[in-house]
Parts: sequence; structure tokens; C-alpha cells
Amino acid sequence: MAFRDDALAGLHIVISGGCGAIGLGIVKKLVAHGANVTVNDILSDQVATDRLRQHGIDAEKINYVKADLTDPDETDTLISAARQHFGPIHVALCHIGMVIPKPLLEYNADEWDETMAVNVRTAFLLGSAASRSMLEDGIKGQLIFTTSWVADVPWPEIGPYNASKAAMKQLMRSFARELADKGIRANAVAPGIVSVGLAKQQWDTDPTYRARAQKAIPLGVMQPLDSVANAFLFLCSSAADYMTGTVLLVDGGCSLYPMDDA
Repeated sequence: MAFRDDALAGLHIVISGGCGAIGLGIVKKLVAHGANVTVNDILSDQVATDRLRQHGIDAEKINYVKADLTDPDETDTLISAARQHFGPIHVALCHIGMVIPKPLLEYNADEWDETMAVNVRTAFLLGSAASRSMLEDGIKGQLIFTTSWVADVPWPEIGPYNASKAAMKQLMRSFARELADKGIRANAVAPGIVSVGLAKQQWDTDPTYRARAQKAIPLGVMQPLDSVANAFLFLCSSAADYMTGTVLLVDGGCSLYPMDDA
């Protein structure tokens, strides 16, 4: 990636879900380019620290805060701890997410509510709390949401996830619309079928999923994690300063056309 190693120097970035498979790749990329990063997840301090260390992430550039961001009070605690450790927040990555893979008609109401809480409620609460902190500190900052190509092209057997990502896209655009005159921008990254985490596990173990996914990726290969991290690096950098209300689609072409079932 053609960015200077100090491209993010001086920035304080907060990320939710930063110890997940994709989150770790994003954190590593941001730290490698000079950012200080407050990482949030629901893992214990020891487990989170070990996971970050195992991925070669500079511990001095990291502040880990355990908090359940479905809770407004814990979200405020995260923001307070982040500001106390690294100072004003410049970018907040509303990244945390979950998916329960099974047919839509097999979902129960509790599973629907959990998906919406983890994927959408947390994005609203973190986006709101981070924006308020930026206004208090006089920061012209940015919110970045992790959406997905399935916000527009529904993928089978993850219906509530599809809906949550569509909701997040409109949430991002609403933040962008309402906060632009205050100097706060909002954008989103929409990855494709990434070669880590649950998607990789299903690719390796479920022949039906793999056949369907292979048909859905015009570029022919699962998305490298680094391509997702590079998208976040770009949006966090000054190269994206004139962007707001935009979804940066990095999906290998998955969204180009509706696919047929395998």
C-alpha cells in the first residue's frame, strides 16, 4: 500500500470489536502507520492483550478497554477511558458485528434482537458517544462503520445480518447528514467474503457454502484481510478528507450482480 509509515501519526482511533479476526488486521495496519488505537472488545484484559501481542501489534500504541457497547453506560466508559489514555478521539470505527448463519424462517425473536443489538445498537451508541466527545474537544473527526456488500445484495441464510448491515448503512448516512456542518464526517467500508473468521471456516468445511461463495466472487478468490485493512487505512488518512456519507465498497465484485444459488 503506497502510504507513508507515518500517514496516521498523531491520530487517536477507537475501534469496537478490535480483537476479532478482521479487527486485528485493521488494528495492526493502523498502528503500523502511526496511529494510537484504543481497542474495545468483550474479552478479558489478559486474553485481549495476548491476542494483540500474538499478532505483532506494538503494545505501546494500544489501549485495551473491555466494555459491552450494547450498554450506553459502558459505551460512555469506553470513550472516557480512551480520552484519558490517548487524548481526544479523531476517528471511531464502529466495527463490532455478529452473524448467526441459518435460514431466516428458523430465526427466533431473541436471535433477531441480539443481531440488531450487536450490529446496529452498538454502532449508534458508539457513533453518538464518539461524536459528542469530538464536539467537546473541538475535533473535526470521523466515524467509520463496517457494513457489507450484503446490505444491498442479500446473502442466503443470514437474513437478520443482511438487514442489520442495511440499517447501519443508513445510520452512517444519517450521521453524515446531521454532523457535516459540525465538521464530523461519517463513512463506511463494505468488505466482501473475507478469508478469515466464520467465512473462512465455512469455506473450509461446508461444500455448499464454498460452491455458492465461489460463484459470488467475480475475482475468483476469497478477500485477503489486508485489502480490508487497506480500505480503513485510506479512510482514516488525510487522502479521504473530502469524503462523507460514502460506502467504500471493497468486495471483489460480489455486489455486481445477484447470484444464483449453487
